[in-house]
Amino acid sequence: MHTIEPYWKWREKYTAENDEKSPFYGREYSELEYSTVIYDHYIHPQWDFIESPTLYIKIIFTDYDEGFSIIELMGEWNDVITNDVMMFKREVIDFLLTEGINKFVLIGENILNFHAEDDSYYEEWFEELEPGGWIVPLNFREHVLEEMENYNILSFFERNELFNDILWRKLEPEKLIDLIEEILLRKLSF
Repeated sequence: MHTIEPYWKWREKYTAENDEKSPFYGREYSELEYSTVIYDHYIHPQWDFIESPTLYIKIIFTDYDEGFSIIELMGEWNDVITNDVMMFKREVIDFLLTEGINKFVLIGENILNFHAEDDSYYEEWFEELEPGGWIVPLNFREHVLEEMENYNILSFFERNELFNDILWRKLEPEKLIDLIEEILLRKLSF
């Protein structure tokens, strides 16, 4: 797991640690010191801690003018034991919502497991989105999506099977958002 680092090719355009509006503004990272663990596995030091021992994130791009944020996730999303959704909502999402962000892309290919409890924080997040806002889960593993579906959590996210196959690393962040919005518009036209 220590070799899985947050996506870095957009860093010339955006870094959360240099963004005064980011909840991670001013953070400093080591490239050499591996001290953070999920269970007994070290993870790359570029991941951001959100008060959860199992879920780490990285805001890899935010555009305040367009109102969107792209967030990569890592680890185990565990609402049963560590109430990760509450930590994620309070430590990151609430912060971004107050800055006018109402479109969220959650990249979940590095979420290994998901354990649901209830949907109250998801519902709260969904209700706080301004008109036209959305939450899109991108490239989550099938068993994670199934668990979310079993607890009705996906009802608060925009769903389309095309979101599981987007090669997002080949796109610039603005093009990724354009593609997602095109998919969402196609869904509305049917």
